[in-house]
Amino acid sequence: MRGDVEGQALILSAGTPDQLIPQDHPIRLIKPMVDRALAELSPTFSRMYAKVGRPSIPPEHLLKGCLLMALYTIRSERQFCERLQYDLLFKWFLDLNIMDPAFDPSTFSKNKTRLLDHEVSGQFFQEVLAEAQRRDLLSDEHFTVDGTLLESWASFKSFRPKDGNGLKDSKEPKGGGRNPEVDFRGEQWKKQWKNDSHASTTDPEARLARKGPGKEAKLCFAGHVLMENRNGLAVGVLVTEATGRAERQAAVDLLSRLRGVGRITLGADKNYDTEAFVAKCREMRVTPHVPRIPAGPAPSMAGQPVTRGMPSASG
Repeated sequence: MRGDVEGQALILSAGTPDQLIPQDHPIRLIKPMVDRALAELSPTFSRMYAKVGRPSIPPEHLLKGCLLMALYTIRSERQFCERLQYDLLFKWFLDLNIMDPAFDPSTFSKNKTRLLDHEVSGQFFQEVLAEAQRRDLLSDEHFTVDGTLLESWASFKSFRPKDGNGLKDSKEPKGGGRNPEVDFRGEQWKKQWKNDSHASTTDPEARLARKGPGKEAKLCFAGHVLMENRNGLAVGVLVTEATGRAERQAAVDLLSRLRGVGRITLGADKNYDTEAFVAKCREMRVTPHVPRIPAGPAPSMAGQPVTRGMPSASG
């Protein structure tokens, strides 16, 4: 039979968010690991804050909030704080009560800057990595490295000559407002818009780059990840300027951070097939597995050939 719609007559209810989260939910496995990692960072948190003053947002809540933003693809602190107000799973993960209010978005952003200044996110990553090591989840022989472009928040229109005189031969912006239109017709960016002579006025460290031939150029940074091949877990992360050599330089840096491992293999794409990079890998007791560059003979193949295949995922 058809059920009847009943009004919300219940005023008081005794319960906790923990009672409402399914026992088989994957986040229940994540929370204990995160709590143990944060407990190890407690001395660092104590040094970050003054002994007196108005209480701030606990750093544990900030880091857990950033983790939830990554897991649930939440684009901004404002969206996260809005969802924290009504999502009981979020409140449970942050150890909040049902009636606890959400954080103010501006306060959340400002306090998160404190964590970046003290490089706490890197320490948090290392604690999580140590937990994975204790659980024997990491391979100590086979790794893969790759890089990608991370688009900057800077507008393309902020890419101006470093002398501050504006784009050469470009017309004046049309209209008013915060983001006026600019006529770029006639500008040959390949010839005139170069990173050595131009820079963004809002994010000077961002560089003009593109993913490949035929792709649009954007103001970007370069993100690099070193992963082990047993369970596909990240063991090293680095963000650099988007230069043509950033991927290979970052790979060497990430490999140098590996401690207590013997000879290893490294899988990479054809962008890593250069004579200098292959030689550096062998010097570090790393066997590179990179594909040959199709066009012409690859200089890195002189002497001992580089294995074409990717390393085994058995670890």
